[in-house]
Amino acid sequence: MEIKKVLTTEFKLKLEHVENIISLIDESNTIPFIARYRKEMTGSCDDQVLRELADRLEYLRNFEDRKQKIKDSITEQGKMTDEIAAVIDKAVTLSALEDIYRPFKPKRRTRATIAKEKGLEPFAVAILKQDKSFDVITSVQEYINAEVGVNSVEEVIDGAKDIISETISDDPNLRGFLRDLMKKEGLLTSKSDKTEIDESKVYEMYFEYSEAVSKIPSHRILAINRGEREDILKVSIELNDLLALNRIYLSYIKNDSSSAEYVKQAADDAWSRLIKPSIEREIRNDLTEFANSQAISMFAINLKPLLMQPPIKGKTVLGFDPAYRTGCKIAVVDPTGKALDTTVVYPTPPNNKIEESKTVLKKLIKKHDIEVISIGNGTASKESEIFVAGLIKELDTQVSYMVVNEAGASVYSASKLGASEFPEFDVSLRSAVSIARRLQDPLAELVKIDPKSIGVGQYQHDMPPAKLNTELKGVVESCVNNVGVDLNTASASLLSYISGLGASVATNITNWRNENGAFKTRTELKKVPKLGPKAFEQCAGFLRIPKGKNILDNTSVHPESYEAAKKLLELFGMELSDINTEKVGMLPSLVKLKGEAVVAEACSIGIPTLNDIINELLKPGRDIRDELPPPLLRSDIMSMEDLTPGMELTGTVRNVIDFGVFVDIAVHQDGLVHISEISDRYIKHPSEVVKVGDIVKVFVLSVDLTKKRIALSMKRKP
Repeated sequence: MEIKKVLTTEFKLKLEHVENIISLIDESNTIPFIARYRKEMTGSCDDQVLRELADRLEYLRNFEDRKQKIKDSITEQGKMTDEIAAVIDKAVTLSALEDIYRPFKPKRRTRATIAKEKGLEPFAVAILKQDKSFDVITSVQEYINAEVGVNSVEEVIDGAKDIISETISDDPNLRGFLRDLMKKEGLLTSKSDKTEIDESKVYEMYFEYSEAVSKIPSHRILAINRGEREDILKVSIELNDLLALNRIYLSYIKNDSSSAEYVKQAADDAWSRLIKPSIEREIRNDLTEFANSQAISMFAINLKPLLMQPPIKGKTVLGFDPAYRTGCKIAVVDPTGKALDTTVVYPTPPNNKIEESKTVLKKLIKKHDIEVISIGNGTASKESEIFVAGLIKELDTQVSYMVVNEAGASVYSASKLGASEFPEFDVSLRSAVSIARRLQDPLAELVKIDPKSIGVGQYQHDMPPAKLNTELKGVVESCVNNVGVDLNTASASLLSYISGLGASVATNITNWRNENGAFKTRTELKKVPKLGPKAFEQCAGFLRIPKGKNILDNTSVHPESYEAAKKLLELFGMELSDINTEKVGMLPSLVKLKGEAVVAEACSIGIPTLNDIINELLKPGRDIRDELPPPLLRSDIMSMEDLTPGMELTGTVRNVIDFGVFVDIAVHQDGLVHISEISDRYIKHPSEVVKVGDIVKVFVLSVDLTKKRIALSMKRKP
């Protein structure tokens, strides 16, 4: 297999670009660095394509390694032929490759190997030939041998059939056909005999359930798998046995000789005992792997917009961590994220000290000029939201609130990081600070938490941990590097996701900053312990210094391109001091007039890099999140009882899953927009239309107060 050509075809890229990407990856360049600063070499591939290509490259290399190991194993056995080698080389899937290897794979002792040890293989071969002149009953006598444990005609024939059964089972072409048959015609079924157990009610729809293997969606696969793990469901793949047996008979039964009946019996045994259970396991594993990949992909799709939500800049925020008996924890955080004040109030049951709590918060709001309240969506959130909405009505200043996802706040508050940031705070007060900061700068705060704990996926606790962690880390890394970070204020947690850095070097940066003061230039990074030339190359362009000596240090222009940026300005009679003036604003039109190719060549850079530099010179220090719609702030609340069918509301998308989206419409209970109610056009998945954090207009379809369910539609209603 020519890996480069395979990748070129699969990703529809030029061979030159694929070769460059592979070289860049092999040279230990990070995906964010390649995506941002090597566009000419990659054809401007974005980071998502680069990650997928890198994953596919690793898979294909491992696949080729497996091929070689199989060849080596067969060669060591003295059974390698040119034909076998050619078949191995042509294999394009792992299952096909393993089917080829199956007859040669060292086995534990099976019924067939035991029969071979007793000398019955020649007899089995003779039966399998089905020569009409061969008399099974007459020939069987010579294989009876008490010394090796063969004492009867029945034992000889049974041993021979075991050998034939395994021969049929090891046929790679037959296994491939039967596997495809089960995928196309099989039904995944689930049943339960524990219908009286309360815990099983969540799986009620799967008590007597079947669906085509070829059509079952990933979320149902995961639900059925979980029910099976909890010993509530019995799961299997059903297939009409005659469809499989007829194919086996066609392949192995040659005539109506006396031997053919024994071959038929062996074929029946091969299917029921060896092939069917084996390929059923394989297909179940494939279904689970597919479902896991879909769920992990869905988690990643949801995580990115959550991390990239626009920050609430320049505002002092009151973080409100709801609770019942122990009281609601309050933290006031200034626009830079510094905690100014903390307290505890008791407006929720069983204390219900509403007026007293209002008095305390009114003083804090006035003292710190608070404009926004950030409420966690956990326990007692509904009562807390009602309380805050009532409080706002009594204020003589403009204050809004927003309910934020507090998933993982308790994990952060109890972590070493939380303790190191706020050693003087109680664990619960740290959560209130985190809730406030999540509104101020979601990305900077959420990177402190294990992505799995953020709670925007489905069945994330059932996923393979390593694969999930890798995928989510890639999403966080992509977001952090796309936004860039302030080198002089970023936490070690945030810095650790920057291209070329890790936890150790990120900590060294913050330590250097604490000992030497703020960085004045990017080149000072080279003084940080363990931050060598390669790390500097990878990280420098993603780190910003807003008030540094060189204005380019506050852009995503890489230091390697500083001379090109200066040359660009000089070409049109400008210099660095003209940045942030109307003069530089003329650059795009001037470059277009002169010709992009001409200007790029004069600056010794490619056109993609030229355009990136121009964009940065126009808006130094820009935050790409500012271009997104701002979060939806509220000042009042409704209850589910206020909802009526047909009512039009505005809400925030909280989660996107396979069968729909959950939308926060400020009644504490998120409503579900089923996939069929998302768009008038056909869509395969909700993510084609919406993402987490989107502000959407919805219409109430129905409200079930008993089950606390709200059905919504995004389709325009007459």
